[in-house]
Amino acid sequence: MKLITEEIQNAEYIVEQNNGKKDYKIKGIFMQAEMKNKNGRVYPKDVLEREVGRYNREFINKSRAFGELGHPDGPTVNLERVSHMIKALYPDGNNFIGEAKILDTPYGKIVKNLIDEGAKLGVSSRGMGTLTNRGGANVVSNDFYLATAADIVADPSAPEAFVEGIMEGKEWVWDNGLIKEQEVNRLKLEMSNAKTHELAAKQAKVFESFIKNL
Repeated sequence: MKLITEEIQNAEYIVEQNNGKKDYKIKGIFMQAEMKNKNGRVYPKDVLEREVGRYNREFINKSRAFGELGHPDGPTVNLERVSHMIKALYPDGNNFIGEAKILDTPYGKIVKNLIDEGAKLGVSSRGMGTLTNRGGANVVSNDFYLATAADIVADPSAPEAFVEGIMEGKEWVWDNGLIKEQEVNRLKLEMSNAKTHELAAKQAKVFESFIKNL
């Protein structure tokens, strides 16, 4: 079985005021069936319906449906890196609509800063399964297992807001109880020394490096 991730960029990030406190939420299409996606894969609707039903019973209904910030390397959700809790996942035609709440965890606070900075964020489902080539597409088989309905991912075409959001949220990034402020300052210096024509590429590299080393 292979690790299978699918990224969708059009999720809506909502900020609501609740008794003077900001609530951050995600709502939008988390998964899609019966269409060839940009990765050349097709999810049969019955496969997604079965897995979404199981995911609701085993995870959402028990308040244990979590997602992470970034692209994890395996199917297991690492609780130390959790940024949000998925509160709902339901079908709407061939789409599966998800709703999630950004948590007050270290990674959740980074996501909140990214949203405040105007970053464009997407969601990426993560699962395990085998693929069958059929009609020029890789069709996801019946053994598909949904690990998480949504991780939060960056739009690589707009790195500036991500970098700003991470820098602003540096006080929430911990390493064995110690703030990684020295690393943040090193990255800020690296960007400030970049030439104008190198800046976008440098920002994208800094963001990727920082997330991987959190």
